[in-house]
Amino acid sequence: MSATPPSDSPALNTPHDKAFLRRLLSLRNQQPGDAAAIDATIKNAFVRDVGILVLDMCGFSRITARHGIVHFLAMLHQMEQAARPAIAGNGGEVIKQEADNLFAVFATAEQALEAALDTLRALDAMNAVLPPERALHVSAGIGFGPTLVVAHEDLFGPEMNCACKLGEDIAGAGQILLTALAHASLPANRYACAPADYDISGLVLRSHLFEKCLFERPWRNS
Repeated sequence: MSATPPSDSPALNTPHDKAFLRRLLSLRNQQPGDAAAIDATIKNAFVRDVGILVLDMCGFSRITARHGIVHFLAMLHQMEQAARPAIAGNGGEVIKQEADNLFAVFATAEQALEAALDTLRALDAMNAVLPPERALHVSAGIGFGPTLVVAHEDLFGPEMNCACKLGEDIAGAGQILLTALAHASLPANRYACAPADYDISGLVLRSHLFEKCLFERPWRNS
């Protein structure tokens, strides 16, 4: 049995579909001798270099304990109203939302960074007219590199893992942390970032903290 699905397979019409990935993984488990060929098929269909943006809404436990889950969900909805246009306006695609986290992919790390900056700017505008108990704050992690992307479903890969660590566990409110690969892929002389290394379970996670743009950023109509 061939490791590659027949050309008339309906799954081939949606090569980034989760059902297609599950089919290939099942085939790999059933035919370990064909693992190399199946792996190549999976990589060809799903793996691509992407900029990854992980947005984490800050203060979940504190806000929920004080105001209740419905209040927090309403704030989360407002955060999405700021983030989704910023992501789309910079050429990105939201892949999934889990709890208070939003995950998106872009062609470049610069686009992911610009989307994060546009999101922060939109949230600042919202906060200017919101009462303090409804102020919206996010932290952001950005990665770049080969990533297995399941359309509208999920992301897998080292840069995804690092971006999650940076955005969810390390970055503070209003901060943007980039992985070493994401920072290295940014165009020269456009952004100022400071090295920031972290020890995570005995492993050193090398990153850069965004400080400022070295050019005038225009307002975007999102």
